[in-house]
Amino acid sequence: MPTAACDYLTLELAPGRAAWEALRAQMSSRVLPAIRAAGGDVLGLFSPQLGFAANEAVLLVRWPYEARTDPAVIDIQNVQVRSRDRLTATLRPADTDTPKPGGIYVHRWFTVAPADVDTFVALSGQAWPSFEGGFDTNIFGLFRAKDLAPNGAARMLLLTRYADHGVWEASRQPSATAREAFGSRHELTTSTIARSSLLVSLG
Repeated sequence: MPTAACDYLTLELAPGRAAWEALRAQMSSRVLPAIRAAGGDVLGLFSPQLGFAANEAVLLVRWPYEARTDPAVIDIQNVQVRSRDRLTATLRPADTDTPKPGGIYVHRWFTVAPADVDTFVALSGQAWPSFEGGFDTNIFGLFRAKDLAPNGAARMLLLTRYADHGVWEASRQPSATAREAFGSRHELTTSTIARSSLLVSLG
């Protein structure tokens, strides 16, 4: 089972392309080296597609121990950390996994009763082999957030790569095996929201 923890940081940029160029430049020159020096690993910087604001970004950082990104290492001009979620990996990713380039990444949050988390994770794992075998897609990770939802529900993040939005749409009709497991998982879900993004190359 994975042992690493992750920080999922939602960033707010100033409007305009210049802010994105500044973010990429400072990530490569200063932020990545600072996180690595502290023992962490940047898994991905994600830029918005559907569902995100145009000036939103997500930074996913893996640590070999409790997630704890120091705000000082992402002190970037015209960028604010709007929220931080501390995540623990479940079945995936393995401690050495990294997101594949290309395609789109869908960030899907679920809330479930804490007592149902283990069943939710097991059903997900049952569906993945058939699901990935039928479409150009890869489940990068299923994480549990440390902080609960306001109503006390557990919060889960599923991060999935699809070749494009067309594949995402086609995957709404998976195989019978995956459909059964996903249907049972849906019965445990109290709310869910999905947003798509691109993985930014940091050179």
